[in-house]
Amino acid sequence: MTASSTPSSAGGTSASSAHTSHSGAMPPPGCPAHAGAVRLSGDEHRTDPMGVYEQLREKHGPVAPVLVEGDLPAWLVLGYRENLEVVRTPNRFSRDSRIWNSLLQGHVPEDSPLLPMIGWRPLCVFVDGAEHERLRAAVTESLAKLDRRGIRRYVTRFAGQLIDRFVADGEADLVSKFAEHLPMLVLTQLFGMPEEYGPRLVEATLDLIKGSETAFESDVFVTETVRAHVARRREEPAHDFTSLLMAHPANLDDEEVAQHLRLILISANETTTICIGNTLHLVMTDHRFRASLAGVRMTLPDAVEQVLWDEPSIMVCPARWATGDTEIGNVQVKAGDMLLLGLAAGNTDPAVRPDLTMPMHGNRSHLAFSGGPHECPGQDIGRAITETAVDVLLTRLPDVELAVADEDLVWVSSWMSRHLTELPVRFKPGSVDDTAARNVVPSQAARPERVGAVPPPGPDAEAGGPAAAGANAVAAAPAAGAVPTAEEPPSRPRKSLGARIAGWFGIGKRR
Repeated sequence: MTASSTPSSAGGTSASSAHTSHSGAMPPPGCPAHAGAVRLSGDEHRTDPMGVYEQLREKHGPVAPVLVEGDLPAWLVLGYRENLEVVRTPNRFSRDSRIWNSLLQGHVPEDSPLLPMIGWRPLCVFVDGAEHERLRAAVTESLAKLDRRGIRRYVTRFAGQLIDRFVADGEADLVSKFAEHLPMLVLTQLFGMPEEYGPRLVEATLDLIKGSETAFESDVFVTETVRAHVARRREEPAHDFTSLLMAHPANLDDEEVAQHLRLILISANETTTICIGNTLHLVMTDHRFRASLAGVRMTLPDAVEQVLWDEPSIMVCPARWATGDTEIGNVQVKAGDMLLLGLAAGNTDPAVRPDLTMPMHGNRSHLAFSGGPHECPGQDIGRAITETAVDVLLTRLPDVELAVADEDLVWVSSWMSRHLTELPVRFKPGSVDDTAARNVVPSQAARPERVGAVPPPGPDAEAGGPAAAGANAVAAAPAAGAVPTAEEPPSRPRKSLGARIAGWFGIGKRR
């Protein structure tokens, strides 16, 4: 869960008139260091990003020249120590994109797909100093007041409901049927939103992140949904993250609250979805962990940390801008130059990890959540969602295994992230969990065909309780302003995690 790399709302910054097209073949003038630089939007990076990072490290060292969308120049920070140097010195490397020299010189088209990602907004991730402290304090202190046990109960409840949809089939794609939906369902609960918002917001945020033709409409949908929710909470506050943020002494206005909610919704959903998928993939395919998990020498949290080292949800985090001429990693950087944080490359820097096969049990010093003043404030919530989701799935499907060869899995990379398109698995068909079925996740069939074209539910949404007829029933929308209840399921005897995973790998009782 991270809020350091989320798209800003469409139109959030005004760019100078375009001087280059998206398909321009050369960087702006005055960038000799970037002549022939690798394009992060190119095929090579999309198919083998880690291979590209190692080639760049070998050729250039800890900081390498690259080109982003529109062939705009940037510096990719590959070294672990250099990444920390950048994030820990905001007086040298600012989050304020308004000082970006390419923008000031008119090289960034007004319709550049980079602007929704890095266009300046009055948010904690785009400011430094006192204003950053004010906005970040509101977010971190409000998050700290959320009940961590309650979060895990939400995850357990929704994970069980999602599994109920396919448990009888004996097969499923754990990306589209599980990982893509669970984080948003939990987040809408934490925000105090009606449950039926979850599936539609999943659709919209995925569309926005992918940058499809309807991404702008999806962005409008997400933003207006959040604004409508803030307006309701202004009238009827409750004990949820939205109300806590509004009541914080920092006195955020309604638009600041709405923009921060939008920021967290999009970034936390995407990064946690990727982390869940990668963790499930690891425990089903990586032989290094089968023996140690079965031998109870490694916990599930350890497995999550290993994923955060080897496959961080955000591989390249935008961005920082040099506040003046400076040097980083023996590279001369000019004022206004853009620097991209190579989180995945930093995690595999030979200077700190000479042997990548060595497990990183209990080591949280990775860069997956960035660092410095802008380090992700919601990382513990992201961990809790991932760990609980995987635990619930292994409990319900103890014999789950890949339905295809590992080498047949398809990964898709953008310039920022890499994720599985599908994770097909098979397992012994089971039955619906009656406990999870009591509160049903809204059916995907209720989602609009085109999320950007459908307005969010208004204050007059019809009230109704969750359906209890079965796992495929459709829940009615709760009353406007109401916080959906989330009763804790009755406890039941559970085997230890080590015993469950030992059984999952077909290992008998320990003598």
